Amino acid sequence: MRTLAEIPAGTTVTVSHLDSHPDTCNRLREFGFCENATIRCVSNGSSQLICEVCNTRVGLNYTTANAIVVLPSHE
Repeated sequence: MRTLAEIPAGTTVTVSHLDSHPDTCNRLREFGFCENATIRCVSNGSSQLICEVCNTRVGLNYTTANAIVVLPSHE
């Protein structure tokens, strides 16, 4: 398994689970990073990444992105 921080730009993945403090997990779910959600990595730069979830682009720092465990998407 890989984290969202490890995914190259242009890749689509599915959220397996969230691995962080419960408050952080709840906040991520509010943004749409729920288990089985489809995420597309738009940009993976040196200090943050931009991904698309629920047709919305969201910027995340690497600490947060490392809390999102993903699997290859079957789309």
